[in-house]
Amino acid sequence: MKKASLAGAFFVSAIWLSAAQAFCPAPARLDSATVQRVVDGDTLRLSDGRNVRMIGLNTPELGKQGRSDEPFAVAARKRLEALVAESDGRVGLRLGAESKDRYGRTLAHVFSARGENLEAQMLADGLGFQVAVAPNVNLVDCQQAAERRARKAGLGLWKRSPVLKAEQIERSGFALVSGRVSKVQRNRGGIWIELQDKLVLRVAPNLLDRFDAASLQALKGKQIEARGWVVDRSRRGGLKSGQARWLLPLTDPSMLQPSR
Repeated sequence: MKKASLAGAFFVSAIWLSAAQAFCPAPARLDSATVQRVVDGDTLRLSDGRNVRMIGLNTPELGKQGRSDEPFAVAARKRLEALVAESDGRVGLRLGAESKDRYGRTLAHVFSARGENLEAQMLADGLGFQVAVAPNVNLVDCQQAAERRARKAGLGLWKRSPVLKAEQIERSGFALVSGRVSKVQRNRGGIWIELQDKLVLRVAPNLLDRFDAASLQALKGKQIEARGWVVDRSRRGGLKSGQARWLLPLTDPSMLQPSR
């Protein structure tokens, strides 16, 4: 794929700017790409064969291996298809500081031909969760603002609160969880934040410099909300006596907030 400046194609006057673009304005230079198809609410297949995972957005999962579609998964895919169609199948990409994930997908922010950030649009529509995985965190603030708008208005998946209590966790996968911090511990494995002995949040050693350790230590007894991908430590004999079964690695400070 040829890299090119899309400043002309992606420039529009303020009268055409959507609310989503106000959250995350397009940078001056973007790489042009053609979308072959929309895989799901946060993944695109390009005509050059690349799969693009949109940075900062996590939408409900479509059913796989006998599982049913998660609520709003189909709506998210259809909305992204509509946004791509409105852009005539052409998008602009801003690659992340880390440009590939462990599955080989390209990690990028995606913009429409009118300069709208598609992750922010999906978040503002209430069709996905804002997520942050270091080092790809440049648009965290504006994406959080887009999600807050949908949450305040009760749009999409926010019509009915998707927040789970720590004791309600029953399987691995993405979750938005609330609970009271019962213990905070630091050791060679990082910082561990236990929620009512049911779930433990972990800040890995390589990410400690992104967090305020003193603030984390002060969380004991407080009600918090965390988001991320929950892991079942009982699988493959990984759970030790006295440990919480469920583990949620924290990938950025924005994934941990005071409870609303």
